[in-house]
Amino acid sequence: MTFPRLESLGLDTALVQWIGGLDGPTDRVLARVVAEHRGAWSVITEAGEALADVAGRLRHQARSRADLPAVGDWAAVSPPVGPSRARIHAVAPRRSRLSRLAPGGRADEQVLAANVDSLLLVVGLDRDFNLRRIERYLSLAYAGGVAPVVVLNKVDLCDDPEARIAAAESVAPGAAVLAISAVTGQGVEALGPLLRAGRTAALLGSSGVGKSTLLNRLLGEAAQAVGGVRESDGRGRHTTTGRQLFMLAGAGNVIDTPGLRELAVWADADSPGGAFDDIDSLAAGCRFRDCTHTGEPGCAVAAALADGSLDPSRYENHLQLRREQEFLDRRRDAQARKAERDKWKSIHKSMRNHPKRGW
Repeated sequence: MTFPRLESLGLDTALVQWIGGLDGPTDRVLARVVAEHRGAWSVITEAGEALADVAGRLRHQARSRADLPAVGDWAAVSPPVGPSRARIHAVAPRRSRLSRLAPGGRADEQVLAANVDSLLLVVGLDRDFNLRRIERYLSLAYAGGVAPVVVLNKVDLCDDPEARIAAAESVAPGAAVLAISAVTGQGVEALGPLLRAGRTAALLGSSGVGKSTLLNRLLGEAAQAVGGVRESDGRGRHTTTGRQLFMLAGAGNVIDTPGLRELAVWADADSPGGAFDDIDSLAAGCRFRDCTHTGEPGCAVAAALADGSLDPSRYENHLQLRREQEFLDRRRDAQARKAERDKWKSIHKSMRNHPKRGW
């Protein structure tokens, strides 16, 4: 049995087996989440697009917001009947995800996009160009198991693109670096292999780097509004207000995301590395296995800093991201301990209020 619409969205045998193995009513069908709204989600099934809400059981079982559907997720849904919405009953295990620490005081994960094959990290070749920001976005991609591609946009406005291409390549070992102009179309054809049918790419970057302009060129239509860039600081206004998956005619799928003002990488102990492989390789030569590279004798990283083979700014960014990760781990541990205490308090309170009755 074939599902042409869903196969173009990335349906594979594992997903068919997953929904076939679920318990419950047999009317549930596979769908992909293509947009998120306040309290609702847009999904595409083989029958077409529908608005959906989340079943109470799924919402109750969710340990955090990250367990609820995100754009790019595959889900088991009951189709809409009459004027009612479709209902999402289960979310398939994610192959990959792009996540950050949610803004606010809690250590909560915010899933920006799920089941993504490649991250198109869009960077402006103007005043937005920032190597440290590129490193941070690369860390986000690798932590979520997504292959990054650095897309240097506005090549038509840059006086010395080769120097900036070389600089980007120096902090993105193993990742492709492409220079394009979303306005003129220069170099955009190089994105073709990443946008094959059934594959999903995500656009990520700061406001004003040209993500919406690039998406409109890929779609061949003005799907997203395009905002200007302030002359004072070269920063742009948010034109994309929500995450959404777009299907490209005869090609793959693109998830567009709003420009991010802050990006604290969400990772855990099992997250793969990759953004700082050069520093990790140097660290293998340190005298002590638990070397922190902050003053220990026999530190190979310190030696590379001393002989100039390691950029001090790259080293400092590496340390900053590591400190953020350690802080995040402590906050998560504290929240987990509090949740466990609250659970047992609730159990004991329930036992006091409903004591066993004798026979």
